[in-house]
Amino acid sequence: MEKKQLKITQIKSTIGYRKQTQQVIESLGLGKIRKTVVLPDNPAVRGMIAKIPHLLHVEEVS
Repeated sequence: MEKKQLKITQIKSTIGYRKQTQQVIESLGLGKIRKTVVLPDNPAVRGMIAKIPHLLHVEEVS
């Protein structure tokens, strides 16, 4: 059984947003526009994505 993964790309800057937004971006392993990371699809990662969906582009990868 394959574990699902999420390909997450930052598409917008965090300038002008709350400090908590920057902390979520950093905990996802992002920090620069167009940087992409692949993370496991789990409730913790989904929760972080739900906090800042306007800054991210998310794709499911098998």
